[in-house]
Amino acid sequence: MTSISCENVSICYLIGDLKSVGLKEYCMRRIKGNYQVKKFWADKNITFSLEKGDLLGIIGSNGAGKSTLLKAVSGILRPSEGTMAIKGKIAALLELTSGFDRDLTVRENTYLRGALMGYTRKFMDEKYQEIIDFAELQDYQEYYFKQLSSGMKSRLAFSIACLVQPDILILDEVLSVGDTAFRKKSGDRMKEILNSGVTGILVSHSIGQIKQLCNKVLWLDHGNQVVFSDEVSLYCNAYQEYQETKYLPANRDEAQEMADSYIIRMREARAERAKKQLEKLGETLAESPTDCIAVDELVGEAERILRAYRPELLSHTSEESKEGILLEDPFIDDET
Repeated sequence: MTSISCENVSICYLIGDLKSVGLKEYCMRRIKGNYQVKKFWADKNITFSLEKGDLLGIIGSNGAGKSTLLKAVSGILRPSEGTMAIKGKIAALLELTSGFDRDLTVRENTYLRGALMGYTRKFMDEKYQEIIDFAELQDYQEYYFKQLSSGMKSRLAFSIACLVQPDILILDEVLSVGDTAFRKKSGDRMKEILNSGVTGILVSHSIGQIKQLCNKVLWLDHGNQVVFSDEVSLYCNAYQEYQETKYLPANRDEAQEMADSYIIRMREARAERAKKQLEKLGETLAESPTDCIAVDELVGEAERILRAYRPELLSHTSEESKEGILLEDPFIDDET
């Protein structure tokens, strides 16, 4: 069953109209005869469809039109052209910290945010402790919201938003909130929700997240659709090569070439890092050749480096170990 259908959707902003310049400026320009309105197309002719259970990853540089498209899917913006059909209840996690009052406490803001999302007081009473525990704010419940760090604020917002059981879940850079441990926990929570059959759309600058979570990808560039495909790894690798070369693929064959080039470039970079680390280990080993414990540790470290970067150089590497390394080798995390 199709949950989201987007057919040739375009979204246009008017620059210089009454809403953007104000009444006074509008009147002055009309009197002087220099009133002009410019059109800016944030998205142009975007087409894709998602079935129930699909998770779409949207990639593209800043200004590509990703967040604007999410707002249209969420119902915040109305498309200027094209048609969009949505089936099911939508939960959108766009700007996490909006809707809070900085002069209210964490407890008060939790109930306020819940009310804004349509939850009853009874429901919030039942879920309050679960929210606080997930956000790891047990010791901050009576603090004012303005006293919290930005990470704490985002954790609270994410925790409240995760209570929903929607048909469609829209995420805009929300899996990067908090520290490393909380990011893992929030990612696991999102996986639970998505595995329940929810249709999702994820915008993230972490290509590793897109590769791990999504089964479809939409690549946007300056408001234009580059590709919509279920070959997530291929186009994510091509996009990362685009970030280096600034060349957009005209077809799948060119995207494949770009993806291959990216993989080769990353493997060469990893090999170079391994070489430098091994050289450094060699220098350390030469400085303390009589320390057996240190030697054992250094040899173990050298083997770890080789397993991570150049497993083919270890003749005794088991097939199982090789398979594990190969799973990591296609650069699941783009920051490696």
